[in-house]
Formats: sequence, C-alpha cells, structure tokens
Amino acid sequence: MKPIYLDYNATTPIDEEVAEAMRPFLDEFFGNPSSVHTYGVKTKLAVETARRQLAGLIGCEASEIVFTSGGTESNNFAIKGAAFANKSRGNHIITSAVEHPAVFEVCKYLEKNGFEVTYADVDETGIVRPEEIEAAIRPGTILITIMHANNEVGSIQPIAEIASLVKKHGIVFHTDAAQSVGKIPVNVQQPGVDLLSIAGHKLYAPKGIGALFIRHGTKLEKLMHGADHEQNLRPGTENVLEIVGLGKACEIAARDLEKNNRHYRETRDHLYNLLKESLPGIRLNGHPEKRLPNTLSVSFPRIEANTLVSRMQGVAASAGAACHAESIEVSAVLEAMRVPVDYAMGTVRFSTGRGTTMKDIETAAAEIVATVRSLMPETDTVRQPARKHEKVKLTSYTHGLGCACKINPRNLETILQKLKPVVGPEVLVGTETSDDATVYKLSPETALVQTLDFFTPIVDDPYDFGAIAAANALSDIYAMGAKPLFALSIAGFPEKPLPLSVLEEILKGAQDKAAEAGIAILGGHTIEDPEPKYGMVVSGIVHPDKIVKNKGAKPGDILVLTKPLGTGILSTAIKRGLVDESLQKEVVTLMSSLNKTAAGHMLNYPVSACTDVTGFGLLGHLKEMTTASGCDAELHFEKVPFLREVKNLATAGIVPGGTFNNLEFVKPFVDFGAHPRTHQLLLCDAQTSGGLLIAMEAGAAENYLREDGLTDAVIIGRFTKKGKGQIHVI
Repeated sequence: MKPIYLDYNATTPIDEEVAEAMRPFLDEFFGNPSSVHTYGVKTKLAVETARRQLAGLIGCEASEIVFTSGGTESNNFAIKGAAFANKSRGNHIITSAVEHPAVFEVCKYLEKNGFEVTYADVDETGIVRPEEIEAAIRPGTILITIMHANNEVGSIQPIAEIASLVKKHGIVFHTDAAQSVGKIPVNVQQPGVDLLSIAGHKLYAPKGIGALFIRHGTKLEKLMHGADHEQNLRPGTENVLEIVGLGKACEIAARDLEKNNRHYRETRDHLYNLLKESLPGIRLNGHPEKRLPNTLSVSFPRIEANTLVSRMQGVAASAGAACHAESIEVSAVLEAMRVPVDYAMGTVRFSTGRGTTMKDIETAAAEIVATVRSLMPETDTVRQPARKHEKVKLTSYTHGLGCACKINPRNLETILQKLKPVVGPEVLVGTETSDDATVYKLSPETALVQTLDFFTPIVDDPYDFGAIAAANALSDIYAMGAKPLFALSIAGFPEKPLPLSVLEEILKGAQDKAAEAGIAILGGHTIEDPEPKYGMVVSGIVHPDKIVKNKGAKPGDILVLTKPLGTGILSTAIKRGLVDESLQKEVVTLMSSLNKTAAGHMLNYPVSACTDVTGFGLLGHLKEMTTASGCDAELHFEKVPFLREVKNLATAGIVPGGTFNNLEFVKPFVDFGAHPRTHQLLLCDAQTSGGLLIAMEAGAAENYLREDGLTDAVIIGRFTKKGKGQIHVI
C-alpha cells in the first residue's frame, strides 16, 4: 500500500479538474500564442483566461500577472529585478532570517554584487517583528522581502503591518507567497505589497509553472532578454499547457478556499492532538494560531528526524524543508527561532491536504507514535522476545550511509591537530600521519598493524552490510602492505525495534568475509544504540622495512586506482529507491569485494605510496598522499572509472552530505580548471570499501595492470613535481 502522504507543503498532486482542463492543450490545442492564426488565437485566449483566474484569486488586475517557471524564478525576478532597477537610489535590502533558499540565496548573490542585506531576526514562534523591520530601514533601503508564510513551521508574517511601514518610505515590498496562496486568503490590495510570488505546484497545479504579481508602477530589471512575451517582462514562448493548469487551480482554490481551509485545520489539529496525547513531551513549532491551517511542525526530543522519517514506511513527511531532505543539520529556520538542539534535530514537518482523511490521520498517528517510541531511549517496560525477522530495510534505521557519515574532515583535522602525537622508536606509523592504520614494531622482523573501521548501514540486507563493513575494515591492512591475522567485532544495535536475528546476519556476513580473507573474528564488543552500526578492529603483520605508507610518492610516479568510484552516490540513490535491482547487486558485489588481490600483486613491485579510497573520497585521500609526500599531482578526469549511472545520478543531485563536506575540504588544494561542480562532486564522493590508490613508477604500473584479477584497475594520473601537494584536475 502507498504511504499516507503528509507532505503537501513539499508539493501537491495535480487536481483532477486541473488535469481535465489541461488535457485539450496536450492533445489538440498546440498553437503558439504569439501566432495570429486560429491555432495561436486559441492558445492566446487560454493564457489570458488563466491570467484572469489567477488575478481573481489574489485580487489584482490581470495585467499585473506575469507567468514564470515557478516560485524560485518569481523570487529571483522580483528581488534581483527590483534591486538592479533601483540601484541608483541605494543598495540596501531587508529580509528575514527564516526565508526559503529561493530568497536567501538571491540575497547572498546580491551581497557579492555591491548590495548590503540586513537579515531581521524572528521571535520564538518564527514571526518577524514589524518594529525591527522599521528600525533597519535607512536612506539607502530600496527593497524589503519577507515571506508570507514559512514553509517549515507555517508561521504567517504580519505582511500588512510591514507594508504600511514600507509605504511611508517609498520602498519596494516583495513577499514570497508560495506556501500561502490557495490555503489562506491572499489579497494583494489588503497587505499592499508591490511584488508577490506564486508557485503552481503548491496549490494543485503542475510543477514548473508559477507567477509574479507586479503592481502597476513597480520597476523591475529583466532577468532574461528576447522577444516581448509577457508584457515584455519575461521572454520565451508561454508554457500554455501548465499556464492553463495554474489558472484552473487558482479558480478552484478561490471557489473552495473556506471549505479547504476548514478541512486542513481539522486534519492538522487532529494529528497534533493524537500525537500529543501519546507523546506528551513533543514540542509544537511555529505560532500556535498565526500559521498555515495545514502545517504541523513537531519536535520529538532526542530523536534524529531523518531516521524517524526513513523508518516510517507508511507515512510520507519531511525532516525540515523538502529541499534539504538529505541534510541532517539543524534547519536555519529552527536556529533562528532558537529551538533547543535536542528538539531541533528531531523536528518533522507534517502537512495535510485536500485528500487527507481523518482515517488517514489516525492511521498515520499510530505509526508515528510507534516509530517514535521505538527510537526512544530504553525504558523500564518489559521487552518482547525477539522474533525471527522478516525482511528489513536496514538503511531506514539510520540517517547516515556507510563512510559518507564520517565527521566533516575539516572539523576532524582541527581536533586531531590539538592532540599530542605519540612517538617512539617502536611506533612506525602513528597519529602524526594520515594513514588509516597504526604500525608498532615488535621485533626487527615483525611489526604489528592495527586498524579500526566502524559505520552505519549502506545497504538494506544485514548480511551484505556485515560483509561490506568487514571488507572495508580489512582494506586498511592491505593498503599498508600487511597480512591480516585476526579481527574483533564492534557493533551498535537498536535491540528494541530490531530482532537480534538481524544482528546475527550482520555478524555472519562479516564472519564469512573474514574467512575469505583467511582470518577469524575472535571476539568483540557491542552496545545498545538507536542506529545499527558495525565495524572491525583488524590486526595484521608486516616486515618493518616493507610498510607501505601514503607518504613517499615521487615526481614521475603513476597513480593507479583499482576500483571504480560512485558507491556513496549509488548508496544514497538505493536508499531513495532510484536504482534497479541489477545495479544494486553490482554495487554490493563491488563494496564487499576484498582488496586482497590488488594488494597481493602490489607487493611484487616497488611501490612509493598507497592508501585506500573510503570516506574522504578520491581527492581527499589523494590530497593526504600529495601533502604527506610533498609532491604535486595531476588527475585525468576522463580516465577515472565510475560505476554506471553514477554521473547521471550526480547530475540529478543525488549526492550524500559527506561528499559535499569532502569537496569543501579539498578545494584549497585542488585546481579543477573548467570542470563543473558535478565533476568535482564525483571526484569527492564518499566511498565505502573503495579500491586502492597506488603511486608507483611508470614501468611498474604498466606491468601491474597486466596481473590477473585486476580488471577494474586503471591509470588515472601522475605525480608531477615537488611542491605543497596541489592537485590539478585535467
């Protein structure tokens, strides 16, 4: 069965009446509205009908409506257009600390282009104080942009009061009304705004269509240039199909506004009452009265919201704004409202819609309560005996994915630099290097190598997770040129929501992979944890003179990579259900494959340096190698192998948070040339159980690639000259 949809603030389905109105313009009426013949006249009339329908909803003249591609374009047009059109009068803009990124990022852009922006604070309910706006006004203030209703908590701003203040100063006033239009009465004459943005997909129209109300007399600089469409304000042939849909959606919204408003409020309040009754410790965010009738932002203390949302298989909701579904950082809106961190991290937005029934609410509330209780710290209640588990979706029990959930490398480096390294004749590799293993000399002939790896599920199957985690832990031993001896398990497990048979499968997967490496897991340690986690401490041996470090690369050395990249991106896509079964199997096979063969052949050649590619991504680990070696390198993007579909997924924005952190970490050390941001992210993708990255002489590299079992190994670059460790991507 489909999950109950409680995410109408993210998007709404197309209303059946809207779809019916659009259908003739999909099947029959295709003319260009600028054409003077019959085909064009029909579509031109449809566009103007839609303009009147929209004007009727917000109380303006049809000529004050310009159609756009959506709320984001409307905000960009309004804010940039007003700023550049009025820059001769001043350069100061006022906005709030709780705006949508479609406003906030535009303001940040303008700050880089000579404008000054004041970000007004909000109270604990998310409401802007009009007196603070007035206090921020100065002679050079040319624009004020304050959202009508917040997309995360629903708080409705005092737009009319702010507008009355603005009028006295002759300042252009814009409001982003994407969330409010169609849910509450919006009449541009009452608040007196000059510019108002509308997003079609928030009021049961299609995605990709929106509008901007521009009061007569308001001057805007055009964003795009071309023909004189849309009153010579927004060039481009009109999207007739979707404009018709937006117009019909506005007509329906005006017709049913009171009825829908009442329905939204009843379903929202019923959900809150059910949750509050069962979970009295929850916190309501936003103004208790002055908020959207369909929006319920609730904080569950000491629970991670992304984990909760992932765990609820029968309810669709958002952990914060939908645009940031992959982020686990505290929302900027909640920060501005000063919501305590314990609550902010557990905040979920539920938003009801026309199709939400009271039965839906009761079913959803039951699942929300049960899931929240399963994530709560252990209580004195009697635990039910574990049953043999049915198939579980292991990634729904975690907010991170494998090595992509590592601490931000820049933050980690800051901490480690404060710790005094342990040195001594027996410590051959310690904390003073960025190697992933420690080497301790036991005798002139033998050194002990130890490493530890530990992370959250990257796949849904418990057995596969255990196998991948074991392969990942063993990789550090192989990268040092050592032979593994034995391992210890380390596991965190949510014993309350998951039966112990799941842990048994994780351990079995790890045990089988260790056996493939020729070692045994001799013991370990477990703790009860809200998230399943697994890793291993692996011990190995190596001759002290044959240790392979990530330091020692020389100019002229060739860079060899033994496995393709993309496991972080693909794991994120798998969790979101965007990858077919065959590719899932391919990824699991790659991540659970040992680096044993690649390392074994490597020992037959003179190797300058080696590391394995895991959480810091290819460039993160290469950066460690170049800086440790005091040598610059060049990387050939086109020669870097990627798993299939990875480039397409990255283009679509399916990228884990750890990958973004990696990119920010390496930027000071990498010259990307003309490579776009997508390429940069691909090279920084946080890998789990990735391949070895080896620096060796050219002749050795060519012979190494001819060895059996190295079908994925390729040359991807070379070390160029002595330097500070800079990397040039070509």
